Amino acid sequence: MKVGGKPYRSIWDENGAVLVIDQTRLPFEFKTIRLRTMSEAAHAIRTMAVRGAPCIGAAAAYGVALALGADPSDQALEAALETLGATRPTAVNLRWALAEMRGAVANLAPPQRAAAAFERARKICDDDVEICRSIGVHGLALFREIGAKKRGPLNILTHCNAGWIACVDWGTALAPIYMAYDAGMPVHVWVDETRPRLQGAALTAWELGSHGVPHHIVTDNAGGHLMQRGEVDLVIVGTDRVTANGDVANKIGTYLKALAARDNGVPFYVALPHTTIDWSLGGGDDIPIEERAEAEVLKVRGRDASGALAEIEIAAPGSPAFNPGFDVTPARLVTGLITERGVTQASREGLLRLYPERG
Repeated sequence: MKVGGKPYRSIWDENGAVLVIDQTRLPFEFKTIRLRTMSEAAHAIRTMAVRGAPCIGAAAAYGVALALGADPSDQALEAALETLGATRPTAVNLRWALAEMRGAVANLAPPQRAAAAFERARKICDDDVEICRSIGVHGLALFREIGAKKRGPLNILTHCNAGWIACVDWGTALAPIYMAYDAGMPVHVWVDETRPRLQGAALTAWELGSHGVPHHIVTDNAGGHLMQRGEVDLVIVGTDRVTANGDVANKIGTYLKALAARDNGVPFYVALPHTTIDWSLGGGDDIPIEERAEAEVLKVRGRDASGALAEIEIAAPGSPAFNPGFDVTPARLVTGLITERGVTQASREGLLRLYPERG
């Protein structure tokens, strides 16, 4: 995708370092961070300078490559895998990418490891771009089918950010939106602000605005109201982990959107690459839910009247906060899963239809 007319990916390597877009500075500043060590990569993931399940996986892969560039020993490899694996517990892409990196280098002589690790990390990124493009193609066909039944623009509601900066390019939930807009299809997006970190208001709105896609930011609690009024034609979200039975873990608040969609007969779709499917878990109760710092709830970051970025307190002084980062939407509330291989029902049978090799 382009920023200021220049094409970007969310992550790439250059002269032995890894560059990422600092998502904590958006939407007010577009800045990149140069990662030179595994520790810097882990910090970027942990602090959400890098976020979005596919992008987290890519950053972790590059983190292993940076570690092996400094020390290609078995001990350094295992230390990198352990450190990076502990940064974000819910996104399964992280664990998948680390397993891929181990497989790419474990049987190589130490002098060969760094080059092989960088090569594998680049391949993970290139594959992610093509996977997300394919998700967009399948989602676009679905949009056209739904849009053909109505007059006016297709009104889409999305939660959190599942766009190109959450992946390497294109995105998951936003990929078909971009393709529909580029194809001349009238679309309009309701963008959940997505408390507490406001990934919708800050990131999704920034992406859509940069691309020219019509949209409005709405409070997280407005979705049910919009559905009751017939102003939402479908909901589409991304996910950090889908279990083998089709349960979906996504940003906190997704479950409530699925409940409102079911009550109002609004289709609820989840867009994901195969790397987000956790075949080892039978259901959503087994997904570890990340609990983040209470400061994310008690404070908000924005731009003050002088134009400077600032963090301000918004809650009653002395009150504690509980901050689960994700919730689980049961498969029964999901209309369909949109993957790079097509659209299927959220069930073990549906997933195995697209991925028979996992049976």
